[in-house]
Amino acid sequence: MSLPRQLRDESDFEQLPEDVAVSAHIADVEERRGFSVYCIFVIEVKTKGGSKYFIYRRYSEFLTLHTKLEENYGPEKGIAPYFFSPPPLPPKIYVGNKKDIAESRIPLLNVYLKGLLDAPVWILLDDDLRIFFYQTTFDSERIPRALRRLRPQTRKIKRNSEHISDMDRPRAEALFDFKGNAAQELNFKSGDLVYLLSRVNRNWLEGTAGNQIGIFPQSFVRIIKDLPEEKFPVSWLRCYFHDYDVCQIRDISLEEDVQKLPTYNELLDLIRTQFPDSDVALNMRDADGDLIRLMDNSDMELLVTKGKGKTKLENFFPWQLHVTRIDDLDVYSNRNSEDMSMN
Repeated sequence: MSLPRQLRDESDFEQLPEDVAVSAHIADVEERRGFSVYCIFVIEVKTKGGSKYFIYRRYSEFLTLHTKLEENYGPEKGIAPYFFSPPPLPPKIYVGNKKDIAESRIPLLNVYLKGLLDAPVWILLDDDLRIFFYQTTFDSERIPRALRRLRPQTRKIKRNSEHISDMDRPRAEALFDFKGNAAQELNFKSGDLVYLLSRVNRNWLEGTAGNQIGIFPQSFVRIIKDLPEEKFPVSWLRCYFHDYDVCQIRDISLEEDVQKLPTYNELLDLIRTQFPDSDVALNMRDADGDLIRLMDNSDMELLVTKGKGKTKLENFFPWQLHVTRIDDLDVYSNRNSEDMSMN
């Protein structure tokens, strides 16, 4: 295992837990649609024990980590000899295309990641640093969308005593010859039968032909029997729209972690896209059943802590949003939503 020089020279490196991150690099950038359109960095992490996995982090999470390290270990607050100055972090950019800005940050953020993980061993044990590199459930459920920079590990062909009819197996016929340019890519010739194992993304599949297994572009084959439809992980926000004479329930799908706390403007912009014909206001319902209008960012923590709903549906945000027309003040003087018909 190749480790940074500074780590190899640390006498107590071997005392580190096996799950501590020792190297990381940004492999790709993905655009997501959550409370707003944003870009997220796909980071491949390697641990001291040799494990590899992907995590997904926004620039704001880099900035939060950087600020915490400066506060905890900077010259003004650090305790000797535990001073540490994190490497320079690319600054905020307020104007420009988000995807272009994110792409331009990749080289600098890779240098930043290397600088963090080349740090003294005691920094690698910092709680905030370990949380940043920890693979959450949200991370583990995601599948990298890109392929050329993120080649998924292929698996061995499973041999067992189960006899599955070839007619029942997902399969495709090769339309053209395909010769992969990497070991993970499957080679086949026009007319070959390729059995499908998984869908990598919308353009690439994983399959087996003969005794080989690998990935290949879907455009090179004709699907005979497709793979079962995959349910890509999304989060759901339950929203109640209190119109003048009816209350509608709308579940909004988002590519966000359900623990994400949006800003007031992010949430308002999202709801405006859902109800473009209405001038809306954001609200929460308190423990007594009354609606409380949200006005700015200071109310968002209240929404998350006091606006929790009773739904136990999978992957829903734990809080619920109530939307009213901005000029409808009657909703605050009586609890009529309980008596409204639900659409």
